[in-house]
Amino acid sequence: MPGMNARDPITTTPPPRAPRAPRADGAEARHRLLHTALRLFAQKGFAKTSTREIAREAGVNISAISYYFSDKNGLYGACFTEPMGGDSDDLVAIFSTPGLTLEAALRICFTSVIEPLKQGEIVRQCIQLHMREMLEPTSQWAKEIERDIKGPHRAIAELLCRHLKLERADDDIHRLTFAITGLSMQLYVNQDFIEAVRPSLLRTPRSIDTWADRLTVYALALVQAEATRRQAAAADEKAATAPAPSAARAARKKP
Repeated sequence: MPGMNARDPITTTPPPRAPRAPRADGAEARHRLLHTALRLFAQKGFAKTSTREIAREAGVNISAISYYFSDKNGLYGACFTEPMGGDSDDLVAIFSTPGLTLEAALRICFTSVIEPLKQGEIVRQCIQLHMREMLEPTSQWAKEIERDIKGPHRAIAELLCRHLKLERADDDIHRLTFAITGLSMQLYVNQDFIEAVRPSLLRTPRSIDTWADRLTVYALALVQAEATRRQAAAADEKAATAPAPSAARAARKKP
């Protein structure tokens, strides 16, 4: 148009900016932060581990912690959930799937719970972190109890009630639930003992997958044992409350 100069800042339309490409090292920096923090938190605890130390050992700028995890608490919480993989809420939702058999539900549960064992040293650090959190609890402990313990426990107890045709979970259902979940948790707690006594049981991904199959069978046996116990208890109660035979009926039964 007349009177307009191509160099006039008012009339010149700048070319559109290309979107900023994500940094190629972003995922790697986050990964190093998470796993460095996991190791240090497991070794020293939350209070004695500084963000400056984590950033230094991870080889990143300290501002990366706030960028990726908001703050130290956010990083600490991520150390509990991300390395172990999965989401307990997803697992809980599976137990409510219509038509899902008890065997299928237990197999899904065990497969999901023991899958992290394939990560080796990272799992050891996670277990160490959980043990330290039990001894030196922070606000994270309450979250762990509610999200990763109470939620799945309730879901399994409800699953057992549906299978055994019970209206609500009683003490024995909770005992059975703890017994079933303990089957997989002992692999984590006793990992060092298993590797000392029979290392082949945890040596390969295939050997770990075999555990999921076996634990499913063991858990079904526990459920069947509880069903049998309840049937026997019900029969005993019925016999105890049945009216005693009258003298006339007893006399007729005599030869």
